[in-house]
Amino acid sequence: MQCLKCGTTIQVDDRFCEECGTPLIAKSIGCEKCGAPTQLLDADGFCSHCGFRRENRENDRFEIIPSPNLAGISDRGFSHHRNEDYVACARVDHRNAYVLVVCDGVSSSESPELAAKAAAESTCRTLATAVETQNIVHGTMDAAITEAMSSVCAIPYTRIAGADPPSTTIVAALVVERTATIAWLGDSRAYWISPNGSRQLTRDDSWVQEAIASGEMSEAEAIKSPQAHAITRWLGVDAINVEPSIVNFNIPGSGYLLLCTDGLWNYTTHTTQIETLVKSDADTATIARRLVEFALHSGGHDNITVAVLSL
Repeated sequence: MQCLKCGTTIQVDDRFCEECGTPLIAKSIGCEKCGAPTQLLDADGFCSHCGFRRENRENDRFEIIPSPNLAGISDRGFSHHRNEDYVACARVDHRNAYVLVVCDGVSSSESPELAAKAAAESTCRTLATAVETQNIVHGTMDAAITEAMSSVCAIPYTRIAGADPPSTTIVAALVVERTATIAWLGDSRAYWISPNGSRQLTRDDSWVQEAIASGEMSEAEAIKSPQAHAITRWLGVDAINVEPSIVNFNIPGSGYLLLCTDGLWNYTTHTTQIETLVKSDADTATIARRLVEFALHSGGHDNITVAVLSL
C-alpha cells in the first residue's frame, strides 16, 4: 500500500504514515450532519449523537449479476457523500458474449454521478445491441464510446465558477469467444488475473504516466506530486481528446477479466496483490465483494467499483 497523501510505502497494519503523519485508518462517515462514525447510527439510520437520520441513496452500493460468471459491484466508500462511480454488465446468451463497463465520475465536475451512469449504460447498451444483431465490425467499440460521449454531453448543467461540465472516465470490454476488445479514457483499469500470469491491460491516461514516460520524473517522484491524480483524457463537453485507446486481448486460458476504478487499484501496487484476492474456488459475485471489502478495509477513501468476468 501507499499513503494517499505523500505516496510513501506503508504496511497494511499501519495506522499512520511515518513520513507525513496522515491517518491511514479511515473512519466510516455515518452521520452526514455531525460526522459521527457509522457505529453511532442505529438500525433505522438515526445518529445517537445529534439525532439526524441518514437516508441511504439508491446507488450508495449496488450489485449487478447477469450470470454466475459475471458480476459488478459499486460502493460509495467511506469518504465521499455520494457514489460517483457506475458499473454496467450484460451477457448475450446466444452468442456467448459479455459486456463490462466501469465509469468513474470526475469529482471536480457537475453531476459526476450522472455522467458515469449515462456513459456506462449507453456503452453497455450499444455493445450488447451490436452483438445481438450480429453487427460487430472494426469500429464497433469506437461507436460505443462515441455514443457514451453524446450521452454525457446531453446532461443538462448550469455553468458555475470552479466547476467543470459533467465528466467521467470509462473502461469497457467486449468479450466474444476468446477475444476481449478493451477501450478506455482516463485511469479506470482492466486487468487479466490468472495463476499462469496476471497483468494490467490498460495504460492510465494520467499526468503521472506522462511525467514518467517523458523522463521528467521517476515513478516515486511523480506519485508524490499534487497532480498525481490528474487525468488527461475523459468523456465530457470540455474534453479535448476523446479518441479511446483500444486493445485486443486474446484470452490465453482460464482466468478473470477485471475492470475497476482507482478506488480499488490505489490500494494495490502490483497485480499480485489483486491475484491473492481472486480465488478460483469462488463465484464472481463473491470475488467482486471480496475486492470491494479489501478496498474498504484499506481505507475506503474513494468510491469503489469492480466488474469481474470468469473465463
